[in-house]
Amino acid sequence: MIPLEEIRRARERISDAVLPSPLVQFEEHIWLKLENLHPIGCFKLRGALNKVRSEPEVRDLVTASAGNMAQGVAWAAREVGVNATVVAPELAPRTKLDAAERLGARVVSVPYEEWWQAMVDRGRDGIEGLFVHPTDDPAVMAGNGTIGLELCEQRDVFDTVIVPWGGGGLTLGIASALKALRPGARVVAAEPATGAPLSAAFAAGAPTEIEFERSFVDGAGGPALLPGMWERATKLVDEAVPVPLAEVEEAIRLLAARAHVVAEGAGALALAAALRRDDRCVCIVSGGNIDPDVYAGIISPAAAA
Repeated sequence: MIPLEEIRRARERISDAVLPSPLVQFEEHIWLKLENLHPIGCFKLRGALNKVRSEPEVRDLVTASAGNMAQGVAWAAREVGVNATVVAPELAPRTKLDAAERLGARVVSVPYEEWWQAMVDRGRDGIEGLFVHPTDDPAVMAGNGTIGLELCEQRDVFDTVIVPWGGGGLTLGIASALKALRPGARVVAAEPATGAPLSAAFAAGAPTEIEFERSFVDGAGGPALLPGMWERATKLVDEAVPVPLAEVEEAIRLLAARAHVVAEGAGALALAAALRRDDRCVCIVSGGNIDPDVYAGIISPAAAA
């Protein structure tokens, strides 16, 4: 659990660059926390900027990312005047990596297994710099936890907060704030059914092997839990739910049609899970960085038929 005082310090560090994201009503019992509206189109700026600003010395940055943390680290590196290198899986969305390169990052593409290992090892041989872990870093999670602070200030009453689970840093950061400020609220992690290691672990009572299939939900889900995340999740997460891809696609269409919100696959996961429930839910719309061609294919009338 990230201490509440660390989350409050994180908000002080990043408040000049990260404005509170809006909380808007979608249905009578569903609200949307729009993290897709930040300058890089996702929540990752919170954790990356808090990590860099909390370091005692400025040096080049390195991260392992399929796209969104790449942009957060690139933005932070540009702000402090250092270089950023991103280790990315070969099939990472080109739209996200192009955005990181526009911000000045150098992208090193590697096979998926090597990218995963770079996250586990917290770096890659031959690439020097401060490694900014996309999920498993106390400063990164504290930055993510500022979402929970904002939410508690924006709305007095809610039963459940649903968060997309990728590596776990977003969920655990928000949950840390909520357990301190709203201990009665449930925290639910949503994963794509094609790669739902946390849901499988909750069902089995321990991390277990799963089948993993890559999909357009590139910012969430995966082949396994990162080391240490299961132990944290058992203390902070109340439930994990796998969501079929067809329901994620429908949530993307509903966000576009009813809320005028562009969401990537991970960004729509929480709403897809909320549409199954009848309690008062807040959905974290984590990002909107989706390839235009993929997005057009999902929201077109032919895709919706």
